Amino acid sequence: MPEQPAWRFQKLIKPLYDPPPQHIVLKGRVLTCVGDTVIEDGFVEIDGDEIKAVGSASDLGETSADLIDTGGTLLPGLFNSHAHLGWDGIHDLAQQSIFDSPEIAAYKYAGNMLSSLRAGVTTVRDLGVNATNFAAKQAVEQGIFPGPRLLITGESIVQTGGHTYWTCREASGADEMRRAVRDQVRGGADLIKIMGCHDTLEFTDAELEAVIDEAHRNGLPTTAHATFDACINRVVRFGIDCVEHGGQMSAETIQLLLDRGIPIVTTMAPIVMQAQPEVARKYNIPEWKIAERQRAVADPSRYDSLVAAAQAGVPIVFGTDAGSPAVGHDIVAPELKFMVKLGLVPDNYGALRSATSVAAWLNKLDDKLGTLETGKLADVIVVAGNPLEDLDALEGVRMTFKAGRCLV
Repeated sequence: MPEQPAWRFQKLIKPLYDPPPQHIVLKGRVLTCVGDTVIEDGFVEIDGDEIKAVGSASDLGETSADLIDTGGTLLPGLFNSHAHLGWDGIHDLAQQSIFDSPEIAAYKYAGNMLSSLRAGVTTVRDLGVNATNFAAKQAVEQGIFPGPRLLITGESIVQTGGHTYWTCREASGADEMRRAVRDQVRGGADLIKIMGCHDTLEFTDAELEAVIDEAHRNGLPTTAHATFDACINRVVRFGIDCVEHGGQMSAETIQLLLDRGIPIVTTMAPIVMQAQPEVARKYNIPEWKIAERQRAVADPSRYDSLVAAAQAGVPIVFGTDAGSPAVGHDIVAPELKFMVKLGLVPDNYGALRSATSVAAWLNKLDDKLGTLETGKLADVIVVAGNPLEDLDALEGVRMTFKAGRCLV
């Protein structure tokens, strides 16, 4: 493992924010996200930071724990596996990326972390805007500010002048690529993200090989912004561990993804939200973009190869691209509903698993998170209604527990 960031060696005297663990039993419909398991009249017992028991309410018996009959549905805390906590959804991402001071960026992180928790998101894979995510992770882990569990990239790495260069770490040549990775490692990154393309392929072969190899040498997984066939195929062949967004793919590329077990985080929310004029105009989305997005939403053939990949067995993971234009950090149901509509997941439960058990697998946390099972960390949310019948039930989050602490 790489050397830990300096703040991990600080002696912590007293956290500013430290809600106590509880011994509590929550009753309601339980979606464990272990396969299609549903316990209609069930319970989850939280003791400290772990789940002590899960089962049918008829088997509960006497308990010394506080008992709450939620009248709703219990499910694991959600993962958003593609978010940008330093962005606030306005159309001009470059403007805020260039001109936001570090202090303002930190406030945006704080506000967006609260929005995430209120939406039932207990783990966020923050794929960079600037190095503020290093400070945000420290603030959460040291109890300086409440937030979801953060998996961070530091700065995403691009070739000089590459896609979104104004908010990423630019580098040219193999040696600079290695230095760029090492700087993120030094800051405490959990994974390394690269921008594999925009309209054209980016990175020379030597640069691409170096950036992925250096991340793996340091024990970190890699992920790539990759939106069309040639890019997806290329980054997978060079050893990337995950594809962000995805796009049109050949049968050969789909097979390559299957052979190497590479997942796709599909990020449909920007298209869905920007296609809604009443939403998009609040974020200054221009009319031409709204019309373009409406055409994209109305044309399911655009997503045929993504659907083919999913149906062939390529893991599909929930991620909203939160912070991108018109996508707030509390947007959950619109992404999941569109995934179901397209056939990227088989049904509502499949959509929920893409944000829980499948996401935990992607992030190598499936031994601790992603399902409601005895011994796992108590990331539990309570929602009104039944999301198996209507995913809009996720708009009504009543309680959010992260490792047994009630944060909402």
